[in-house]
Amino acid sequence: MINVGTQNIQGVLFDLDGVIYIGDKLIAGASDVLASLRQQNIPYRFITNTSTRTVADVADKLRGLGLKVETDHIFSAVSATRAFLQQQVDPSVHFLIREAALDEFTEFRQDDPTPDYVVVGDIGAAWNYELLNRVFNELMNGAELIAMHMNKFWQGEDGLKMDIGAFVAGLEFVTGKQARIIGKPSQDFFQLATESLGLNCNEVCIVGDDIENDVGGGQAAGLRGILVRTGKFREEIAAGSEITPDAIIDSIADFSGLIES
Repeated sequence: MINVGTQNIQGVLFDLDGVIYIGDKLIAGASDVLASLRQQNIPYRFITNTSTRTVADVADKLRGLGLKVETDHIFSAVSATRAFLQQQVDPSVHFLIREAALDEFTEFRQDDPTPDYVVVGDIGAAWNYELLNRVFNELMNGAELIAMHMNKFWQGEDGLKMDIGAFVAGLEFVTGKQARIIGKPSQDFFQLATESLGLNCNEVCIVGDDIENDVGGGQAAGLRGILVRTGKFREEIAAGSEITPDAIIDSIADFSGLIES
């Protein structure tokens, strides 16, 4: 069992980037914490808003960092977006995602000049005015806007990087449409990940470095939220937020102190 306040916590959701690793470097203590959870038979899952890799790619990266990981232990914005589109009737889609993740979506029609959906993920420096204007017109002609996530920024090895939330917000502003958010902080995303543990949301905690998407999103879904001071964590942002974490720890290594023998 995990000691977070007075709630009986029996399972864990871990954010990845900034919590388990930064770039290609494993954060100290991550492997030991996961080993301790396995020893105590406490189930856990990894959840990530990454839109640049498939679940298999994420699993390969984690194994390359020395962690024991199964693909079904990972919930990503990519896999959740694919699951949503599979629920639609023969949708035509304009994907704004990187080539590596595009392999997950080959079953969907992608050549329609008036698509049913525009899916926005991370395309890095490929953003330009021509592309934005094309998407603007697709949305004005009836397409629904889907955002794999709404992250504001992320932590790279050389500092903070702006994320896709700014582009999604801009498209919402000029079209008057609200995007459907698939990944964190969507409550549906947390609910699916929690159900995979065979637990209820009030029996699970989320460990993340983003006070809004990780902690706030998890708490809104009924989870306990634990904030780590690694990755994108910034003291001034946490202090100015209306969200109050259930616990704050310096890093994933300190999560061991919450696990009861």
